[in-house]
Amino acid sequence: MSSNSPKPATSSRTSEPPPQKIAIAGNPNVGKTTVFNRLTNLQKKVANYPGVTVERKSGTLAGSDEVEVVDLPGTYSLSPSSVDERVAHNVLVGRTGGEPHPDVVVCVVDATNLKRNLYLVTQLLDLGLPVVVALNMMDAAEKKGIAIDDDMLAEELGVPVVPIVAKTGTGFDALRAALHDVEAAAHGGSSFRWPLQPAVESAVDELAERLAETVPEWTAAQRRFEALTALGSEPLLESWADAAPAFCATVREKKEALNERGVPYEHAETLGRYEWIGRRVRRVIRQIGEKDEPTLSDRIDVVLTHRIAGPLLFAGLLLLIFQAVFSWAAPAMEFVEGAVGWASAVARAELPDGLVEDLIVEGIIAGVGNVVVFLPQILLLFFFLGLIEDTGYMARTTFITDRLMRSIGLSGRSVVPLLSSYACAVPGIMAARTLDSERDRIITIMVAPLMSCSARLPVYTLFTAAFIPSGSAFGIIGYQGLTLFSLYLLGTVMGLVAAWVLRSVVFTGETSTLAMELPPYRRPQVGRLLQRIWGRVRLFVLRAGKIIFGASVVLWGLASFPRAEPDAARQAQRRAARAQYQATVDSVAAARGRTPEAIAADPVRDAVAAAKARRDQTLTALNAAAASAQVRQSLIGQFSRTIEPVMRPLGFDWKITAGLVSALAAREVIISALATLYSVGGEQEVVLRETLRSDTDADGDRVFTPLVAVSLMVFFVFALQCMGTLAVAKRELNSWFWPTVMWLYMFGLAYLFSLLVYQSGQALGIGV
Repeated sequence: MSSNSPKPATSSRTSEPPPQKIAIAGNPNVGKTTVFNRLTNLQKKVANYPGVTVERKSGTLAGSDEVEVVDLPGTYSLSPSSVDERVAHNVLVGRTGGEPHPDVVVCVVDATNLKRNLYLVTQLLDLGLPVVVALNMMDAAEKKGIAIDDDMLAEELGVPVVPIVAKTGTGFDALRAALHDVEAAAHGGSSFRWPLQPAVESAVDELAERLAETVPEWTAAQRRFEALTALGSEPLLESWADAAPAFCATVREKKEALNERGVPYEHAETLGRYEWIGRRVRRVIRQIGEKDEPTLSDRIDVVLTHRIAGPLLFAGLLLLIFQAVFSWAAPAMEFVEGAVGWASAVARAELPDGLVEDLIVEGIIAGVGNVVVFLPQILLLFFFLGLIEDTGYMARTTFITDRLMRSIGLSGRSVVPLLSSYACAVPGIMAARTLDSERDRIITIMVAPLMSCSARLPVYTLFTAAFIPSGSAFGIIGYQGLTLFSLYLLGTVMGLVAAWVLRSVVFTGETSTLAMELPPYRRPQVGRLLQRIWGRVRLFVLRAGKIIFGASVVLWGLASFPRAEPDAARQAQRRAARAQYQATVDSVAAARGRTPEAIAADPVRDAVAAAKARRDQTLTALNAAAASAQVRQSLIGQFSRTIEPVMRPLGFDWKITAGLVSALAAREVIISALATLYSVGGEQEVVLRETLRSDTDADGDRVFTPLVAVSLMVFFVFALQCMGTLAVAKRELNSWFWPTVMWLYMFGLAYLFSLLVYQSGQALGIGV
């Protein structure tokens, strides 16, 4: 072992207690989450770290009820520039909400990229924490002709190194055994000294001494690491501003002094670590195959990351996904519609007439049912996004779109948060925390809600199915699928334009560079994929369900009160319709010598069937008229009619306006709002479509035309109808300023584009 190598720690204790807290660390795309899932048997809890929206995934170590396992955010280093890196750093040094630092850290390392991954390992060793290196993807390394001497690597690092294959579970017995031997995982962190220039080394030592005044309980190794990191990381330095102002002042003095002497302190740590790592890697790695032989991933990337073919294939893939989402989900949607219709019929039959029946059928079942019916489409969208992520193609989208993103002043790293926003803007905004540049992060958050999320999908689907023909272009691409793709494309293009404007006007400066590693293509793990889909669908249902249920009840109340006085003429028409039907039944019965009950129950009697159809049609029309009158004079009707003149230029009457007001909480609520406003029952989605097609105003003109439907869908492309998105943006940015700006500019875009669509269509006579 080299004299510069860390030495295993010694202890006077004969035995160590088992760890109480295990942290899983590692670079992105190294299988860290798979390791976590196997160690916990998927017994995980998800919460947020204090003060940030970064997910805290924790679980219990399988076979033990007392050992907590925490899955840290994926990070390349502990030099905190992004939010994820700051969270991982704070957890490891015990600066997160009073939580103690972990007893042992499992650092998952990609065996095919050892040099890059060992950078994080060396930082963990510097912290003085017990570490177990999980050398993952040994099967992939073997296929690439890479042989690693794990015993020698363990000797060089001074900590256990356990070869594993996370996806198959190979090596996990040895990994669990290493975790319980905390003493073996400990090392002499204080003995680490990476090659540094004397001036930098002196500055770090002085800063570590100053830091001892603030955190005397820290080890010398921890203080040295923090001092070295603060010297090169401005975000970390800022995090010490309140707790240790004297330390911060000293750091800035040292930076100024080093700058005057021309000492490159910013990269001192990186150069020193990689120099040390490079020597060790050369000792432990042996190439047993053709070094330069291209892998399968390399051959695939020749096509998929091609300058021209790559973007075209990516666009084609998105078009295919949207077409599949629209067509493949149809059978499941019909099943859900039937279930909702059955529930409405049962409720009507079992409940007495009155307000309670109206609340349950028209408020709750109609409201919630008209959103649940779109779950099959949302599930399919999550499936495709999960498939793209698991195969490794998601990382390629970053590379493919980097040229485009740089043209608007961002890097390709912003693509992943934006793609995540297609599922939901909330995780998309949270994903922006991985961006190193604060400017890029704010811009990405500001435009993420313009990516059409799954909550917009029910709105798009309802109006597309109702007003867009079901034919196809060239017999291949359906008009409805093409409409859906166009709406998503419109939001994406305007998001890029908005990003360019923000980068050019508000956040000027140099564009950050893209440096990333492309993981190898992998076969998706069905269990992991289904688990991710279930988690996302469950989160959507729980989040949306609470909002929709509450909104449906509130909306029903606003639409039901004050109660309208019964219309005498309408009641007389109901009695007349029922009497006419009964007279027909009596007449047929008298003519055939049968009881009226027998005649009424005979479905083959044309006269009776025709009379029944006339009765039902008349009653349906009268009930609809009564419901419309009730809503019109209700609280929400009065408010919507007040602001209707503002929305009329977009083609929206007071009912559509009422739906938009209701959908401020969440976009999908407009479906339940329209169902409540139109008193739709039965097979909800089908009936609602027909009701919208046939609705007329006082002059007998159709309220919903194809042009109005398109105008409304365009409005939803841009409008920020989601309080959850605003709340998360506020938490991420720690201010209401940018979320307020976000809502205002998106509403402005929604109004402007809907106005242009509707007024242009009116002038040209299109879709009216």
